[in-house]
Amino acid sequence: MNGASKDIIRRTLSRVARPTAFAVGAVLLAGVALQFISRASAEDARVIPAPTVDEKPGSGSAETTVLAGGCFWGVQGVFQHVNGVISATSGYAGGNKDGAHYEMVGTGDTGHAESVRIVFDPHKISYGHLLQIYFSVAHDPTELNYQGPDSGTQYRSAIFPTNAEQASVAKAYIDQLNHAKVFDGAVVTKIEPARQFYAAEDYHQDFLTTHPDYPYIVINDLPKIKNLQRIFPKDYRADPVLVEASASAK
Repeated sequence: MNGASKDIIRRTLSRVARPTAFAVGAVLLAGVALQFISRASAEDARVIPAPTVDEKPGSGSAETTVLAGGCFWGVQGVFQHVNGVISATSGYAGGNKDGAHYEMVGTGDTGHAESVRIVFDPHKISYGHLLQIYFSVAHDPTELNYQGPDSGTQYRSAIFPTNAEQASVAKAYIDQLNHAKVFDGAVVTKIEPARQFYAAEDYHQDFLTTHPDYPYIVINDLPKIKNLQRIFPKDYRADPVLVEASASAK
């Protein structure tokens, strides 16, 4: 398959704001080709060493971090299935409030990355272990400004720490993984501190759970959930913690 054909399929498979019959049909027609030209990071998931440097849990029962690794549907879906995670919300980080809208972020000109805000109990799961899942299952940290069929800076691999210790742990872990040459290429994940997070539109929340038959989810994201269960069985929770349920509980 030549480069032009691949580009047509990539554009066909690019995500739309809302699922439509036309979009689903187009993706189904191109789905077989995608299997060959775009292997999701989930298919390359692997066991990686735990971080040698980790954050010490404080006295609080909740801590927040923000992670970006391609389409936020899959990243959110992974962490919603992780024990110790209190909530996982899709959104945007890296740019300003005015640009935090799906259509604008999709241009790649806002500075935002599709991101997920993760609130977790540090007494049940450490920050370092969250990063281990992030690097192993949630995305491919060696892909610069793209993930699978999605390309652009809005799909970059980035960590948005909420305190200095998180930033220090993240840097040490990236250095550890690169020094050990765990991946075939260098980890290109950027650490971007002091960035505001903005929640995405409602229709993006819980997308993996509410659209399990959507072709993009089937091909790119459901394998990540299976790999989470396979590689981190003790961390896997069958029932995801949903944004909708969290909002209802307030």
